[in-house]
Amino acid sequence: MTAKRVSYTLDSSLHSVNTAEETAQLLAAKAGFDEDNCLRISMAVREAAVNAVLHGNAYDPGKKMTVAFENTGRALVITVTDEGRGLDVSKVPDPTTPENLLKQSGRGIFLMRSFMDEVRIRLLAPGTEVTMIKNVSGSDTHLKEASK
Repeated sequence: MTAKRVSYTLDSSLHSVNTAEETAQLLAAKAGFDEDNCLRISMAVREAAVNAVLHGNAYDPGKKMTVAFENTGRALVITVTDEGRGLDVSKVPDPTTPENLLKQSGRGIFLMRSFMDEVRIRLLAPGTEVTMIKNVSGSDTHLKEASK
């Protein structure tokens, strides 16, 4: 994997969500991830993009979503940023509790965390930034050994 970064500023629309997902799929494949991991990465990006467009920007045509992809050579780092009110992660209900199991929403962050090696959520002024990292095979092992 060669280090590279690309960033897109997109409208707050479902078309933009699809664009982010398709770009993630393409760049993950280019980075050398297998088919299953490409699917996981693109689904995590879709969840982050839906949250940005729907919950963050509330489909406001005056607000944008930014999606950045960085191939560091050791990992694919994806950042999704919106211009909304901001997200208090502590107030997001746990989708695995019995009272939330049948709800149709609220699984996005859970899925991102399940599919990616690391997920960081940061409040901006305005907006929210979600950074997702997927390590290249062997990179996470190397990092664990380096921390010993």
